[in-house]
Amino acid sequence: MAEQHGMPFLRETLEFLVLAGILIPLLQRFKVNQVLGFLGAGLIVGPYGLGLWVDTWPWLAKFPFPRGEGWSALADLGVLFLMFMIGLELSAERLWAMRRWVFGAGALQVVLSSAIICALAMAFGNTWQASLVLGMVLSLSSTAVIVQLLSQREALASPMGQSIFAVLMFQDLAVVPVLILIDLLGRGSSPDMWSVTGLTLLKSVVAVVLIFVIGRKVIRPLFRNFARQRQSDVFMALTLLATLSIAGLTAAAGLSMALGALLAGLLLAETEYRHEVEVTIEPFKGLLMGLFFMTVGMGIDAREILANPLWVPLSVIGLILIKAVVVTGIFRIGGLSWGRSVESGLLLGQGGEFAFIVVGVAAASKLLSPEMAQFVLLVVGLTLFVTPMVAQWGQWLGVRLDAKRPPTHMASMLETVPALGAGQVVVAGYGRVGQLIGDVLLDQGVAFVAVEQDANLVAQLRNKGKPVFYGNAARPEFLQRLHVGEAAAVVVTMDQPAAALATVRAVRGEYPKLQIFARSRDTKHARDLLAAGANMVIPETVEAGLQLSAFVLDALGVPETTVGHVLDRERTRRVADLNNGTVA
Repeated sequence: MAEQHGMPFLRETLEFLVLAGILIPLLQRFKVNQVLGFLGAGLIVGPYGLGLWVDTWPWLAKFPFPRGEGWSALADLGVLFLMFMIGLELSAERLWAMRRWVFGAGALQVVLSSAIICALAMAFGNTWQASLVLGMVLSLSSTAVIVQLLSQREALASPMGQSIFAVLMFQDLAVVPVLILIDLLGRGSSPDMWSVTGLTLLKSVVAVVLIFVIGRKVIRPLFRNFARQRQSDVFMALTLLATLSIAGLTAAAGLSMALGALLAGLLLAETEYRHEVEVTIEPFKGLLMGLFFMTVGMGIDAREILANPLWVPLSVIGLILIKAVVVTGIFRIGGLSWGRSVESGLLLGQGGEFAFIVVGVAAASKLLSPEMAQFVLLVVGLTLFVTPMVAQWGQWLGVRLDAKRPPTHMASMLETVPALGAGQVVVAGYGRVGQLIGDVLLDQGVAFVAVEQDANLVAQLRNKGKPVFYGNAARPEFLQRLHVGEAAAVVVTMDQPAAALATVRAVRGEYPKLQIFARSRDTKHARDLLAAGANMVIPETVEAGLQLSAFVLDALGVPETTVGHVLDRERTRRVADLNNGTVA
């Protein structure tokens, strides 16, 4: 028996890491969309790029990925975590707040686009099963590409940006029925097809519901126990365990592992640990996304463009125009101006990353021929490549349309789209002092979000309906997830001086103009917090001494007005001394 040396696919893994280490800094420097960069890199180094020249120049075999099994095995992991991150972006709270746009505009866009594309596919001689799959898959857009483009423009919080995001949220929700549909259609036709289909559908629904119900009972206590250790590596291990376990359960139930990964993300999105999970996987997010899109690029055969010099460009243009027209009409009815509606339509006109998953599954199920699958993947990949250019043109066209037609008042449908935390107060540390501040804010009708690292306390307060999340407020990534930059102020009330100091430094470093109010142990700690960037610091010793003084003076018969005047004067003096650095 031949002995196996080394780990499987070591060369592929090392080559991917080398490419990622070179590509990511270059793409960031030149502000190139990472999705497009990894697609292009995969196309170049893949079996249909440099791999085609291996026979001519054997030395090239050391560089490209000519073997399919290596990169396809790596792609499976990328697919799982792509679906997990999509699920993590969804939450019942966000869906409900944007329900009219999510389930109104989003559903209408998917249905209309699917129907038009399905009809065209059948007109070109495809079976109704293949046409239905193509219609639903091509109706979806790329969340990764669009969100990055909107973020670069700082337009994600605008009415147009949030309307687009609502449509993308529904498209992400549509992943579940599409995956189930592919599974059903792949079983083929038979005399008892409908009974088998019904039984399979029932089995799928029961499996998803059971996983979701049991998962909600298990996930939160499990994360609560692990969170007590406050170790990021343990937290990462638990996240991987939850994702892969649920993916394995869906596979055992006869469904796809991708669906399980999506369910894992949905389950964690409903917990107080959502933001901490996002921060934990953030260092790996770019790599995993890059891994997926690079493997997608490797699967695209650019020679198809030469084989179909007419139909490939027409298909790319046709797909963008069909979806652009549908979205423009829906958004215009929803209350956006003509310019913003057209711009939104062109932004949503491309195919999505989900197409690469579904087309592969459909081809494996014999719903699509290998030639058709390759053609569709090429078209979707090309729409992704041209999206930045199309988006720029759409922005230019939108500005000129709005200049000719003054924007109308936004319809009530759009008014349900909330701001991303604007005007809220963030309370870092939700012990006794933090809870007191939270109660005062609620009494005055001021919205707030609290952050606490005590997992047991977070669980107790969440059960009481308090807006508390588990996490470390000293981590810049976590602050970004909470949209702290859009908050009105941050109040730091942590018991541990070091934790409070680290939080103030992190907040000030990320948001130089944000108001920061902090609680300190003593005057020395107060000076450190002020030096770190706090706008106002109140030492516990000062407040405790002032309150005791008030009681003593009151017991001695000093008038209440005099007591209040004395305390205010002393408090003002000591706070001023702290800010001026004159306290010894």
